[in-house]
Amino acid sequence: MGGGFSAALAADKQASLRTVTWEELVPKGRDPLKQFRGRDLSHIPEGGETELGLMREMRELWDSAPTRSDLNGANIRLPGYVVPLEQSRGKVKEFLLVPYFGACIHYPPPPANQIVHVVLSKPRPLRAMDPVWASGTLRTLRQDTPWGISGYSLEGFDVERYRSPSR
Repeated sequence: MGGGFSAALAADKQASLRTVTWEELVPKGRDPLKQFRGRDLSHIPEGGETELGLMREMRELWDSAPTRSDLNGANIRLPGYVVPLEQSRGKVKEFLLVPYFGACIHYPPPPANQIVHVVLSKPRPLRAMDPVWASGTLRTLRQDTPWGISGYSLEGFDVERYRSPSR
């Protein structure tokens, strides 16, 4: 009985999923580059104190990027790339889902509202930068990880290899 009930519950969750885009995770009207517009950044010497100050300013802005509280508790499906946080024997239980290849592994990480911390109910065979669809319950929860600050968490009930949606 337990297996059938679990399968039925998973099917119900899958049926109630809303496919979300990365753009939808950013609050409407939010312009993450607003405070940099109108500033001439083309003449800043590379590696100098001005550039380092600008990078710190950008990092603070991105680490505190706002999330959409109206998505809290939504069952969603989101495509992205895997950045493993906890893995054992080739299987990953916890990872960051990021919107583009190389994010978080190369500096700087994306804004917090573009990083989703995913915890799976059981480990899956995944590798760094695998393209996937992650499904689960989204929470607005800011967490500091070694690879960046996430603005969302996803209680994952499924992760599958990415396939383009049929048109």
